[in-house]
Amino acid sequence: MTILFYIFAAIAIFGGIGVVVYKNPVTSAFSMVFSFLGLAALFIQLDAYLVGTLQILVYAGAIMVLFLFIIMLLDVPQEEKRSFPLTAGVGALAVGLGLIVALMIVLKKSGVGEGTLPKLEAASGKGLTDIHKIGELLFSTYWFPIQIVGLLLLVATIGVVVLSRKELR
Repeated sequence: MTILFYIFAAIAIFGGIGVVVYKNPVTSAFSMVFSFLGLAALFIQLDAYLVGTLQILVYAGAIMVLFLFIIMLLDVPQEEKRSFPLTAGVGALAVGLGLIVALMIVLKKSGVGEGTLPKLEAASGKGLTDIHKIGELLFSTYWFPIQIVGLLLLVATIGVVVLSRKELR
């Protein structure tokens, strides 16, 4: 299990770094999807199945599709390549390494990760799971407000398409 934590944490971290490093907005958005997937896997490892599932469905699915749609509609021009001084790169590397060392010292002294998590009630088979309870609420009590939110998102998407359309002359 520990090796999976390190793999998923590396995926999330490298995805986050890719968001900042890549100059192409579409590539940066895809890196954010990898970061979201790594985070979702970490949540699932912590037995937070609902949060992990919502991370995939909402963030990696719906929101990133909207981001990519808007990026492609706006037709963002390619950014000019510029060079950074060597001293700025060395300084950034030193600050990053210092942050990692400080974080490792704080985590070591706090004792985080030395114990085991207690078993959840839903995971042991007693009662309904959180996903079942929330799904029941969404499809019974809150059905109409969810339909209104969906309609508002549809109107917002159509508005983005109309506003970003180039005029034909």
